[in-house]
Amino acid sequence: MKKKITSADNRELKFSVSPAESGDRLDIFLSKKGAFVTRSQVKRAIDEGQVTVNGVEVKPACHLRNGDMVIVRKKEPEECGLVPEEIPLDIIYEDAHILVVNKPYGMVVHPAAGNRSGTLVNALLFHCGDLSGIGGVKRPGIVHRLDKNTSGLMVVAKSDAAHSGLAKQFKKHLVKKTYRAIVHGDMKKEEGIIDLPIGRHPVDRKKMSTNSRRGKASLTRWRVEERYNIATLLAVRIETGRTHQIRVHLNVMGYPVVGDAVYGNSKKRIEAVKDNVQRAVLRKIHRQALHSSELCFHHPITGDLMEFSSPLPDDMVQVCRELRNSGK
Repeated sequence: MKKKITSADNRELKFSVSPAESGDRLDIFLSKKGAFVTRSQVKRAIDEGQVTVNGVEVKPACHLRNGDMVIVRKKEPEECGLVPEEIPLDIIYEDAHILVVNKPYGMVVHPAAGNRSGTLVNALLFHCGDLSGIGGVKRPGIVHRLDKNTSGLMVVAKSDAAHSGLAKQFKKHLVKKTYRAIVHGDMKKEEGIIDLPIGRHPVDRKKMSTNSRRGKASLTRWRVEERYNIATLLAVRIETGRTHQIRVHLNVMGYPVVGDAVYGNSKKRIEAVKDNVQRAVLRKIHRQALHSSELCFHHPITGDLMEFSSPLPDDMVQVCRELRNSGK
């Protein structure tokens, strides 16, 4: 399904002011035109002399007149300061504006304190030789993340325009994301909806909770795919993208994700399994058994519908197969 797109962001943009736009402030005019992703980027570009009106540098508050010619000459993006690393990546799709990667579990998405190397961003900096810059910096645009120990599909922006377009889709909940999860217990129903707000845990700030005083609306839909008596394989679709949403919601239901070291006392639950064979099988999961399996969105530049799927990774396949066989 790969569709070749060869045009990267044009670094020189020209706009003619129409009668309807006469009187608009320059910064507002450029924001409406989508020349930059944010108003702060617009202001910075004008202040740095990247924008002229009829060949003259002006202020952000300059009021435009009918027929004025506004020219934007974007600076070459700066280096981001992170080290590109030759780390193998499973690239599902790529063009000049976006790429879709199948992230392995154990890989952190973005460098932070304690994880300055070995991240997805370090790998993408090495892989992508055509980054046109996000906010004036040569870096991949991360519009959503997966936890370190969650595997599966992610879309990444390679250009400012793509970053802006994807961010808008995520903000409006237009991106469809489906996960596969192996949870403790035998779900009583075949499908359901969890509609509980999520925010920072009132005591442990590293965790999320449905009991937060500042929780944000969060909606999770789940459906049973296979039952193993002591565990269940679910297809989980999230309408919102809160931090740890699936893990928190499923734990609140009483069916935490197998292998989750943060929510649901998975290790204790595994050791409480009476059947020796089944207990040994669950011990083989060394991370939360959660995989981003389906991703659907519209291409931020062409508008084409983009649909991707990723099969269960080997560790989850093995556990499902052995749990299935243990019940025979």
